[in-house]
Amino acid sequence: MQLYPSVRNFERSFILQNKGSHCSIFPPDLSALTLHILAMAFMFCDHLWATLAGDAWWLTGIGRLAFPMFAFFLVEGFFHTHDKKKYCMRLLLLAILSELPINLMYSGLLFYPFHQNVIWTLLTGFLCIWAMDTLRKKCPVWLWIPAILLLSAIGYVLATLLMFDYYGEGVLTVIVFYLFHGKKWWQLAGQFAGLYWINVMLLAGMQLPLQLFGHAFEISEQGLALLCLPLLWCYHGRQGAHNRKIQLACYAFYPAHMLVLGILSKLIFS
Repeated sequence: MQLYPSVRNFERSFILQNKGSHCSIFPPDLSALTLHILAMAFMFCDHLWATLAGDAWWLTGIGRLAFPMFAFFLVEGFFHTHDKKKYCMRLLLLAILSELPINLMYSGLLFYPFHQNVIWTLLTGFLCIWAMDTLRKKCPVWLWIPAILLLSAIGYVLATLLMFDYYGEGVLTVIVFYLFHGKKWWQLAGQFAGLYWINVMLLAGMQLPLQLFGHAFEISEQGLALLCLPLLWCYHGRQGAHNRKIQLACYAFYPAHMLVLGILSKLIFS
């Protein structure tokens, strides 16, 4: 599922515009394509655990890294696409096409209203930050801050009530990457603090028992999502290999792999 738009000569123009702004403590240069492939692999691990390998808890632990990575590149796409309406329409189409596969994967049914796919979450987040960005350009700061809170609340409630994947916390993740977009130290700190609050304090999830140097303690499974940040911080604007076929393949991977896992799960466990 590649959420990054196709923009001609993007790599050259982005690097020139942001020359000197990269954080030097993360020297590896991971491309957008590399990170998308990693995110898709992490997501596949999580869905494999949910369907065929329920005893392998470590698969869902790895899967925690996927959503923040997709949210990060959604925001990157927001800042660099030339047509936000077209971008939204692509997300909407993908969300509709992904409903049947996710229903089959999680319930074995063609219709399952209690868990909507994650593209709806990303689309809601995109609309929220689009509204925020529009108001930022037109409103004074004293009015923009309450607008952020209001739009965040609307997105949170909407995603939670409609049972989008990751619920309202998924929308908040998109908003965090929008508000702290960039590579300055305070932006990286904001990303870490925001994801910690969302994943450890709000979502929490299961507690995993660990032993280290003879001491027993527990960590939040959902908190493993923060491990994606060092990978994202090694991204410096390089898109990597990109063409229409790669873009379509990344989009198609999301519904296709869920459809395959859903069918296999139904055949094996029915």
